[in-house]
Amino acid sequence: MEIPSLYLERAVSQFAQLPGIGRKTAMRLVLHLLKRERDDVDAFADSLHDLVNNVHYCRVCHNICDGDICGICASQSRDHATVCVVESIQDVLAIEATQQYNGVYHVLGGVISPMDGIGPQDLEITSLVERVAAGNVKEVILALSPTMEGDTTDFYIFRKLADCHDVDITTIARGVAQNDQLHYTDEATLGRSILDRKPFRG
Repeated sequence: MEIPSLYLERAVSQFAQLPGIGRKTAMRLVLHLLKRERDDVDAFADSLHDLVNNVHYCRVCHNICDGDICGICASQSRDHATVCVVESIQDVLAIEATQQYNGVYHVLGGVISPMDGIGPQDLEITSLVERVAAGNVKEVILALSPTMEGDTTDFYIFRKLADCHDVDITTIARGVAQNDQLHYTDEATLGRSILDRKPFRG
């Protein structure tokens, strides 16, 4: 279908690049914005501008934040000796929602996936090793999704931390179904998996 406006076409094309958004859904969203008050649309546009210009990644754990260090890493009430390693920021949000974990995090930014061209050098694994080697960490929880890629990444990290003899390396209990994405797991199951974590066996 030919779109009668170049501006409309451009907006639809941009929305259609978002994950899970096809051209029909993109068209519906854009037409909805056209019906909104100008102030509402301006506020929407400003929020996107602020998002890309003002959101940062924590220099310690690589979670998102508005400053140099995220609120979790800055909190004195968290257990900084326990580091939970996750694939994405969505996983941090999922675990926090369980209210069963009081340690800190380390966000890898993905998992090792040769099929997708993602190797260890593309992830925040070196910074994790350096963080643990600094000597303040007592436990590393491997909380990656139980997929082939997640298991491969778990094993790689386990090998990289092999020289850190005073650090316990654990993994979340497999109440999380095989091949499930962690952030899609219900809060009760995820919470139990955190509490019932086991020693990681490489």
